[in-house]
Amino acid sequence: MTDKLKHNGPLAGIRVIDLTGMVFGPYATQIMADMGADVIKVEAPGGDDVRNISPGPVPGMSGVFVNVNRGKRSVVLDIKSAKGKEALRQMIAGADVFIHSMRAKAIARLGFDYAAVAAIKPDIVYTNCYGYSRRGPDADKPAYDDTIQAECGIPHVQQLMTGEPGFVATIMADKVAGLTALYATTMALFHRARTGEGQEVEIGMFETMASFMLVEHANGAMFTPPLGPAHYHRAAAPNRKPYKTKDGHVAALIYNDKHWKLFTERVKPDWVTPDMATLAQRALQIDTVYANLAQTFLERTTDEWIALLDELGIPASRLQTTDQLFDNAHLNAIGFFETVESKQGPVRFPGVPTWFSRTPGKVAGPTPLVGEHTQEVFTELGIEGDTL
Repeated sequence: MTDKLKHNGPLAGIRVIDLTGMVFGPYATQIMADMGADVIKVEAPGGDDVRNISPGPVPGMSGVFVNVNRGKRSVVLDIKSAKGKEALRQMIAGADVFIHSMRAKAIARLGFDYAAVAAIKPDIVYTNCYGYSRRGPDADKPAYDDTIQAECGIPHVQQLMTGEPGFVATIMADKVAGLTALYATTMALFHRARTGEGQEVEIGMFETMASFMLVEHANGAMFTPPLGPAHYHRAAAPNRKPYKTKDGHVAALIYNDKHWKLFTERVKPDWVTPDMATLAQRALQIDTVYANLAQTFLERTTDEWIALLDELGIPASRLQTTDQLFDNAHLNAIGFFETVESKQGPVRFPGVPTWFSRTPGKVAGPTPLVGEHTQEVFTELGIEGDTL
C-alpha cells in the first residue's frame, strides 16, 4: 500500500472494497479511511458522477468528491465484463468489508450479492446502502437527498417554522445515512472480532431519516392513545430563529430554569410574568417567549449580548458563514484543518472531528484520480492486466 495512506488509526489493517457512489456511501468510507482503513474505491471507467458536480482544480475532481473520497485508492473495473468480475472476486478475497450503493436487483445481476461475496470470503462484513430497505414495497424506488428529506417530514416541519415547505440547506439525508452506514459496519466488525462471524448489513436512507426525525418529533404520537401530533413544538416554533441585535444577530438558548433566572434577573425584561417561571410553563407558550426575547435582543449590540451571555454561562454564539469556519479560532487552535499535498496542489481539508488517545485518526491522504491505483492494487493482489 502507498506509504502516505498508512497510519495507525482504530481501523488500521481493515481493507474495504467500496462500490458506493454519490455521497451516502462515500462519506461512510471516507471516515473509515481517515480511521486507518485501506479503502479501495472501485469505479466504472467514467468515474463516480460526483467527480463533476461542483468546482475543482481539474475535471473529475470536484470539491464535494475530493472531500468524501480523500485517502482512498481508485481502481477502475468494468464489473459487467468477465475480466472485471474476476478481478473484483480476487479483491474481495483479501477484504474485510464490501460496501455498495446499487439496488439489490442490480448487484445480484452482477453476481455480487451477499451470498456470492460470502462464498468468496465467509467472514466478510457486507454493507448495503439503499434508498429504501429491500424488505418493503418501495425497495426499488429511486432515492436522492431531496426526495428523502420530503418523505421523512423535513419540509413539513420547516413549513411549521417558516410558513413555506423547504429543504434544509445541506444534504442531511445523505450524511446522516452515511454516518449510520459507518456505525453499522463497524459494529459488524466488532461482532466479527469477537466471534469470527461475518454478516450482511443494510442501511436504508429513508428508514434512517425516519428514525432521525422522530427522535424528538415522535413526541405524543408514540403513546396509546396518542397524546398529540408527531411534532415537537419548540424545534419548529415560527419565532425560533437567531435574534436580531442593534448591529447583527445572536443565537442564544435561554432555556432551562437556571439560565432563565440568570437572564431575567440581570436584564429585567418588562414582559416576564410569573407563569413563565418554569421550563414546563414556558414550553406551553414557547413561541410567545421567543417573540418577546426577539424584541429584547434589539436593545443591545451583538458584542454586548455575547459578553453578557458568556458571563452568565448561557449558550450563545455569533452567526458565521461556512466560509468563516475556515478562519474559526477554536477550530484552528485544535488543528482541525489538515493541509494535504496532492497532484493538483495543496488541499485544506476539514479534518477528523473525533479524538482518540491511542489510535488517532487523520486525513488519510489526497483524493485519487480515476483509476490512479489500479495497477498498484493489481500488483499487490497478483491480478494480471491493468485497467479493465
